[in-house]
Amino acid sequence: MKVMVVDDEEDIQSLFKQKFRKEIKAGQIQFYFALSAEAALNYLETQEKASIVLILSDINMPDMNGLELLKLIKEKFPNLKVFMITAYGDDKNYQTAMDYGADGYIIKPVNFDELKEKIFTIWRSHN
Repeated sequence: MKVMVVDDEEDIQSLFKQKFRKEIKAGQIQFYFALSAEAALNYLETQEKASIVLILSDINMPDMNGLELLKLIKEKFPNLKVFMITAYGDDKNYQTAMDYGADGYIIKPVNFDELKEKIFTIWRSHN
């Protein structure tokens, strides 16, 4: 299963690679990383769209934020699953994410055991 993580903080990449080390090694999951919403959209528009199954996007990013990205993804690629990740558990962002079609909403610090369960639930339903 191919998952794209969109976050402007580069250290997120090593964190995900560490937390999903076994799943990556077993070939169950492949991660792609984008440091901006624009880079994520560019990838989706130029690469094989069907290859990415899930997008995990931070909300607070410079330029285009994660909620704007979510809205565009759901318009252009309605079958893609998108989970929003935020350090701020406020109702306004949650409601906006749900209104824009988010498939999940995760508050930092990320509970990686829970996230793995959600990812593999999507993977099972996708296959």
